[in-house]
Amino acid sequence: MIFDSHAHYDDDSFNEDREEVLKQLKENGIIGVLNCGASLEGARASLKLAMENHIFYAAVGIHPENADELTEDAYEEIKRMAINSKVKAIGEIGLDYYWEENPPKEVQKSVFRKQMELAKELNLPVIIHDREAHKDTLDIIKEFPEVTGVLHCFSGSVEFARECLKLGYYIGFTGVVTFKNAKKVLEVVKEVPLDKLLVETDCPYMAPTPFRGKRNRSEYIKYILEKISEMKGIPVDELENITIDNANNLLKIKF
Repeated sequence: MIFDSHAHYDDDSFNEDREEVLKQLKENGIIGVLNCGASLEGARASLKLAMENHIFYAAVGIHPENADELTEDAYEEIKRMAINSKVKAIGEIGLDYYWEENPPKEVQKSVFRKQMELAKELNLPVIIHDREAHKDTLDIIKEFPEVTGVLHCFSGSVEFARECLKLGYYIGFTGVVTFKNAKKVLEVVKEVPLDKLLVETDCPYMAPTPFRGKRNRSEYIKYILEKISEMKGIPVDELENITIDNANNLLKIKF
């Protein structure tokens, strides 16, 4: 059994066969998927997927690449969506300093803080995107000690992971752990305690070996689990249960 703690099945790459893919997920041992909004449209689509599919849950929020979208009207709409019982987190939010064309850093930080404040107000966890912005990300999450969540698709150092763990955050791992050049993230895997570890696809991106470069999907998490179980020295089925329990604990889902 698998819980995919971060996916984007609203992505255009699923437009041709989405219904068939969702049907297969249910048949192939996927017991839960958190679909994460990256834009206002993506938040709406994530909630729609959650309302129409019992194994789906939604996170609603504005990704740092789209930080300019968070107008007052957009904020109020996200807040209204977040009250829905199938919305389990605010996300995907955070900082992305990789692309020069992204909104200015100060805009990103302001939008990040505003959505962290919303998570605090609604007592919801956050799904954090952090790309080449580790220090600023850590500084901002420290401003909100009442909020917890997950650093998804973790790309930082062991030291950064330790700081996030001290604050009660979970660490999310994608198919990157199966890549040949994944030395840095594998060091983090060794460091993260089992009760703070989540597995995710970030589909349609980040497909693990042997599907690297292809469209990702939740069934492929088995390759992530196999790699982590090998590193942690525990059976795959035990790790499956642990990661499901962790997702339940973070997102307050009861099966």
